[in-house]
Amino acid sequence: MNTKRTMNIGHRGAASEAPENTLIAFQKALEQGADGLELDIHLTADGEIVVCHDSTVNRTTDGTGAIRSMTVAELKQLDAGIRFDESFRGERIPLLSEVFELVPKHIMINIELKNTYDGAVEGKLVDLIRSSDRLDSVVVSSFRHQCLARLKALEPDLKIGILYDELYSHRGYADLSPAPLYSVHPHFRYIQAEDIRDLREGGYEVYVYTVNNEDDMRKMIEAGVSGIITDCPAKLQKLLTGK
Repeated sequence: MNTKRTMNIGHRGAASEAPENTLIAFQKALEQGADGLELDIHLTADGEIVVCHDSTVNRTTDGTGAIRSMTVAELKQLDAGIRFDESFRGERIPLLSEVFELVPKHIMINIELKNTYDGAVEGKLVDLIRSSDRLDSVVVSSFRHQCLARLKALEPDLKIGILYDELYSHRGYADLSPAPLYSVHPHFRYIQAEDIRDLREGGYEVYVYTVNNEDDMRKMIEAGVSGIITDCPAKLQKLLTGK
């Protein structure tokens, strides 16, 4: 992974320019210079891991229903592009395995675990990461911190990171984690430069979300964050490279 400068991490791909969490959004983010991608996962009725932010398909596709109650075959019938723009008609909800096939292995993929489905997803996720040879480049984050500890127990080499909005002590909470953390993922508005410095001195990567305004991007870059999660990777890339 790139640790020498602030990483450019496409939030659900290039979500400002393409339908979120689709292969075209991930491809576009990479073309715009993203060093990493952030995405969300859910479990289908037939036990496959698919990439979608919501637990239902209502907002992002032309269908309705809970992902957990639908098979992959049923989900693949839905159009995941048309609600964003007619030009993206025909985009589908991707399997996580399809994202792994598309994205080069040196690109960091931040997988947000939205729901554990009563423990059904952790083992499947670890198995897929292992079989896809992605342990070095995947970071799993979640607001469900206990599930991260369970993932770490299943695979000690897995990189995990806590998602959160606001804490009294960023470093203090990270240090108290029952499972060793690779990273912290705070909302950018609730962390200060001194917190970032303290965390990085403690050995934690700091990936802030979701930063779309140029002034906020500059502030986070100057504060020394490890990476910025953004809907606008092209905009961030211009700031990082001056091009």
